[in-house]
Amino acid sequence: MDRKKYILGIDQSTQGTKMLLFDGQGKIVTRIDRPHRQLVNEEGWVSHDMNEIYENIISEVKELVQTLHIRGEEICAVGISNQRETTAAWDDNGVPYCPAIVWQCGRAAQVAQRIGKDPAAAGLIQNVTGLPLSPFFPASKMRWLLEHDCRAADVRKLHLGTVDSYLVYRLTKGEVFATDASNASRTQLMDLENRCWSAQVCEIFQIPQSVLPEILDSNGSFGETDFDGVLGRKIPICAVMGDSHSALYGQRCHQAGRMKITYGTGSSIMLNTGSTKAASRHGLATSLAWSIDGEASYVLEGNINYTGAVISWLKNDLGLIASASEVNALCAAANPDDETVIVPAFTGLSAPYWESCVRAGMLGMSRMTKKAEIVKAAVDSIAQQITDVFEAMELDFGTSIEEARADGGPTKNTYLMQLQSDLSGTCVLASDTEELSAIGTAYLAGITAGLYDKIKVFDNLTYRSFQPGMDEEKKQAKRGAWKAAVKSILEYA
Repeated sequence: MDRKKYILGIDQSTQGTKMLLFDGQGKIVTRIDRPHRQLVNEEGWVSHDMNEIYENIISEVKELVQTLHIRGEEICAVGISNQRETTAAWDDNGVPYCPAIVWQCGRAAQVAQRIGKDPAAAGLIQNVTGLPLSPFFPASKMRWLLEHDCRAADVRKLHLGTVDSYLVYRLTKGEVFATDASNASRTQLMDLENRCWSAQVCEIFQIPQSVLPEILDSNGSFGETDFDGVLGRKIPICAVMGDSHSALYGQRCHQAGRMKITYGTGSSIMLNTGSTKAASRHGLATSLAWSIDGEASYVLEGNINYTGAVISWLKNDLGLIASASEVNALCAAANPDDETVIVPAFTGLSAPYWESCVRAGMLGMSRMTKKAEIVKAAVDSIAQQITDVFEAMELDFGTSIEEARADGGPTKNTYLMQLQSDLSGTCVLASDTEELSAIGTAYLAGITAGLYDKIKVFDNLTYRSFQPGMDEEKKQAKRGAWKAAVKSILEYA
């Protein structure tokens, strides 16, 4: 392979944007990060400034070129992974009508509740799209935008889409208005069987199909970009996937039965079910893993709103820690007999409960509960929520899961990784590389561009193994306390 050639990977996530440069063997040469603001108003609505995000990407490419003296002709292709469900609206010139509605934001709850009053409509939506009716998904967010911020917009100039479609539109100067199949499958508007927008579902949400992007394969042709002239030549955008799908691909979970857990601001737990669209009976969603060269792979997925964000809450809102690096030591120092349980339902509970109106709770404290115990309870809530999804997944899939591959910043926390293995009763392989969301689309872009071998390139990845070892009685006690706490906040709502 030619070491003089590179692949550019863009991972646009909830907290910021990572720009990674990969060499001809698929190894990371450098990484640049830019955070963006989290716009939260007095009602708790969460938004992002899409102009700020786009400008961060251009700044990162400039820094990359200037620091490493990379020439445009040395970059073969670009792959983009993105935060999913965050919903944007913009005009023909790429100018946003308003800040994007972040996936965490529950402002569209009334839309979902209104539609849910018709059980037949709600049933049709889940049957066609694979997703339970929820304000979590873009369909309700788009309807909300049409009724509020975009109420006066000229529908002939209006574009509605997820972050990937906005970035592709801006990067190609409006020449390409498209999304990939993985992102489209998360909008709650796509017909999973036919991989096209569902006319029936769009009618229920009253969303004109004309404002939606074209759906392409995950390795489709998404146009070319020179990043506003920074590179001096245009390079192809060869791969686009939602960040969780990209992580699944990067984790080499390409066959049915392979599972991964992405620990980010929220978490996505995905199980590849291959070419079979498995319907869930236990509160999970059915989505596309990806569509590559016309071949679709499906997943069962559970999404959790607050996992890594719980650590941010400890740091930014409670002031209990100065950085996430303190968490592991505090968990080790906490009284192991403390019974505090935190259920971080700050914007409701997602999978497998799907209760958007409940609120967070802290239960079981004693006079001896101090900082370390609260921090440990917050970390425990991450593993407990994921285990809820894990158990639902095994019920739907009909067999036990032997191994789960984990990625994301919180995987550095050895206490969390061991607890995850103990509670789920499975081997957890934590990736030594954080950047799986960027790796997935970068590798797919490199494979599509002919630079990477589709098997050998994944040999770059290494893992740390965590095996279950908790006493069964202790495990059941912890799970019982968690389920009792969840029941309490559900009843309180």
